Amino acid sequence: MKRTTAADADRFPAPRSDVFQNQGTFRTRFNFPGRNHPDHGYGPLATVVESFMDPGTLIRMHQHRNEEIVSWVPAGVMRHDDREGNELVTDSESLLVMNAGRGFWHSEETTADDPPLRMLQIFVRPHSLGLDPDIQHGPLPDPVDNEWRRVFAPDGSDHPFTVRNEVDCFDIRLDAGRSATLPAIDGRHAYAYVFEGSVDIGDLELAETESVLWTGDGDRSVTADEDATVVAFLVDPDAPITRQGTIGR
Repeated sequence: MKRTTAADADRFPAPRSDVFQNQGTFRTRFNFPGRNHPDHGYGPLATVVESFMDPGTLIRMHQHRNEEIVSWVPAGVMRHDDREGNELVTDSESLLVMNAGRGFWHSEETTADDPPLRMLQIFVRPHSLGLDPDIQHGPLPDPVDNEWRRVFAPDGSDHPFTVRNEVDCFDIRLDAGRSATLPAIDGRHAYAYVFEGSVDIGDLELAETESVLWTGDGDRSVTADEDATVVAFLVDPDAPITRQGTIGR
């Protein structure tokens, strides 16, 4: 990964995170958008967790509070149960959003016949404490190769999946040699995470599981050195936030 210089103070690249928890058949790697900036999170975007579950793994019923949790599953399946009676399966064609609010209990599972699961669980700090709990699950828009897809948006947006703060999420699958410009919204800063492959973002070289927080303007083109999957977040750094989430503090 090419490092920035003092003249590039608006870009904060981060190598592969070494914050890793190994619980046997369930493993997690915590990526912090503000890792090279003052806060471990960045505004309302608390953390992006790369999660691995082997076939036949059960994460028993547990509670989340005061955080928005998005499960993005590019391959494999994640099976969700909760105390509200929902039994949901999330895969590459669907999305799960838990708006935990004042409290939401759920479990996660892969069956013995399921493939190994690698996904991102995205933790957003809500704007207020004690909100009503909710859950959203359904199909994602069909992806188009080499074009950004909007995965979720802030509450009140005209989008099927929303979180209760100022974060928009996009994903893209880029063919080797193809380019696309990072999405932009006035007043938002960008955090880009390379899920697979390797890319150049501006003049930064990012490999799989590396990321960059971009707080300035300038060239935000993304070019794939090899077939790549990138997830990008547009974050309002000045949005009001809470810091009492179960995980995404």
